Amino acid sequence: MTDPDRLKRVDALLDDLLPPPHVRAKLRLAAGLTQQEVAEAVGVKRLAVARWELGQTHPRRPHREVYLHFLKRLAERYPEAARTGEGMPTPASSGGSG
Repeated sequence: MTDPDRLKRVDALLDDLLPPPHVRAKLRLAAGLTQQEVAEAVGVKRLAVARWELGQTHPRRPHREVYLHFLKRLAERYPEAARTGEGMPTPASSGGSG
């Protein structure tokens, strides 16, 4: 039999996956937003957003939750931009910035 708490922990890990870096940039651009606007909304410097979009670093908590929420909302509005085409989501365990 499966432990419901374990299933919830698995779901939490999967819900915390970021799209690939190129999709992050596509979503932002689809909304007509600048890196500076995103940075101000998330609470980081513009350079952090630029590095996230290049895949050089990945957001850490608490900024990760805010950025992930932002990306999910953009994906709802711009599903075409959310299509990955290739690559896999970025794991939550990656090193970060911001």
